[in-house]
Amino acid sequence: MGIEAGQGRAVDLPDRDAVRGAMRRIHGHVLTTPLLLHPALSRHLQRDVWLKLESLQLTGSFKVRGAANRLLALPPEERSRGVVACSSGNHARAVAHTARRLGVDALLFVPDWVDPGKLKAIEAEGARVVRVEGGYDEAEDQALEWARSERRALIHPFDDPHVVAGQGTLGLELLEALPSEAPAGDVLVPLSGGGLAAGVGLVLEDSPHRLVTVSADRAAVMRASLREGRQVTLPEHPTLASALSGGIGRPNRVTFPLLRRLPAIHLEVDERAVEDAVIFAFQALGLVVEGGGAVGLAALLAQGGRPALPEVLRERSGPVVVVLSGGNLDPHRLVQLLGR
Repeated sequence: MGIEAGQGRAVDLPDRDAVRGAMRRIHGHVLTTPLLLHPALSRHLQRDVWLKLESLQLTGSFKVRGAANRLLALPPEERSRGVVACSSGNHARAVAHTARRLGVDALLFVPDWVDPGKLKAIEAEGARVVRVEGGYDEAEDQALEWARSERRALIHPFDDPHVVAGQGTLGLELLEALPSEAPAGDVLVPLSGGGLAAGVGLVLEDSPHRLVTVSADRAAVMRASLREGRQVTLPEHPTLASALSGGIGRPNRVTFPLLRRLPAIHLEVDERAVEDAVIFAFQALGLVVEGGGAVGLAALLAQGGRPALPEVLRERSGPVVVVLSGGNLDPHRLVQLLGR
């Protein structure tokens, strides 16, 4: 890891060696998820389209990679005091799952708009859950206060070097699975707090492939911050891509500096495109993908849900890898979308 100044103090930023170390550490605690070539999308887009099915990961999303790496890196004495986390759903479930496996007490703070299905899944892991009135920032404030007062480790959903390194293991997996002779391509990754995008971006720096982040326009705080060159806040809006909602930390010391440095293309999709992508994944691909996990696919669909490559991606001929980062979609919401 390299040291970089941030907000008045040094911050230990992860690097590719940290990602490789995370791969060794979390072995046996996460699944190696499939990377599948999709012939129909490849034919339509005239580039090989590969789907990284992280929607089939333990706990239903990529979040377990970072959570496992962070908890496993804690000294035994810190683990014995228990951990605290704040999340809109997937990270909390990942922390609860890993904590249960390791015998660690976990207290999880969630905003009051948390998806009911995700809340039920978190509680099923046996962790204690506190619903906080208000949005993500209010839940984060309470989690921070509890962590300080109880001397518990805070397992941040993205702004933590170990979490970023854990999420980066997804990038190592997909590079190992892609044909070695593949020409330069693009890897489409959902963007929220930036843990997954930064982790994968670190891995791609050593490869011919380009990082393409995709934000939902109703959950685009990191995208707006990168555009402004400073950390900004935005009001929270209801969105099917609720897994991408929330702020980027106050202040953000890891993912924002990394994403400012890493080369990437940034795309943004609207709410209708997210809905179309979830429907397309189910009807055309036979996959259940939540809104936040489907934004990369949404970027490859034109109005009406038809496959179409964005203009900015047409300069390359190599593979297009779409990371389907989560599959925790409420069945009732899926039925509503299919009956739209």
